[in-house]
Amino acid sequence: MKLFHFAELHEHSGHLLVLKSRGRWGRGVNGQLLLRHGSAVAAFQIRRGNTGARIDNMAEPWMIDELAHAGHEHLDPAFVASFDDKQGRPDPAEDLAVLSGSGLGKESTVVDLGAGTGQFALRAARQFGKVIAVDVSPAMLKTLRDRASELALDNLDCIQAGFLSYEHAGPPADAVYTRNALHHLPDFWKALALTRIAALMRAGGVLRLHDLIYDFQPSQAEAVFTRWLGHAATDPKRGYTSEDYAEHIRTEHSTFRWLFEPMLRAAGFEIATTDFDGPVYGTYTCIKA
Repeated sequence: MKLFHFAELHEHSGHLLVLKSRGRWGRGVNGQLLLRHGSAVAAFQIRRGNTGARIDNMAEPWMIDELAHAGHEHLDPAFVASFDDKQGRPDPAEDLAVLSGSGLGKESTVVDLGAGTGQFALRAARQFGKVIAVDVSPAMLKTLRDRASELALDNLDCIQAGFLSYEHAGPPADAVYTRNALHHLPDFWKALALTRIAALMRAGGVLRLHDLIYDFQPSQAEAVFTRWLGHAATDPKRGYTSEDYAEHIRTEHSTFRWLFEPMLRAAGFEIATTDFDGPVYGTYTCIKA
């Protein structure tokens, strides 16, 4: 039995599709449509042909809406405009060196999942053959596309999708990079996301991952979080405040290291290096087995 009965399909501005089904509306961008029916979300692939757009390949109705898990601020153009300053403008030089040291070069393809404003992707596109920058936020991708256009980076593709909806085309990727994005997904979905990442990579490919991951025992949580919030920024334009950190703890999905590392192994990765900057932030270099 089909969950939805399709009534109308319209194309708007060349890229936004709107579907009406029994009075309910769904939206899709760059090849995928999400249709809500109560609390359920169904995903559909959008295909274009000589007769216009059509929808097929219905995904499972139990899939979550990644846009709803992205963090409302990341969808806000005003927040995105100051995002780099709030992030502290991190230098991706070490990450690029790790990938280069693993044999990547001008013929390599790198996928950046949760690319944001392009802090990594823009630099990577100058060093590697092809970079695919993926993010669920239209505001983030607009900034990234504008920057790529200004730099005339024709080897950088920008795709609106998430960990669970990105569909890789072409040869397997040589590397996947992700920074401060996977924690938006609950643990079950993290495990699925890591499995999907492994599936789009070649054997021996490199996963370089940074994220807020908890390297402590549950009994230590209060003490760790008290210290963390105590060292937060005071200017919200120049860093993350104690209020930001508290909201992260309450509403986002950072997990324990001793839960996360088995997910990596179950997905088919070997952990090559691990580096924790204190008890709440980790960096991993993993190899696809």
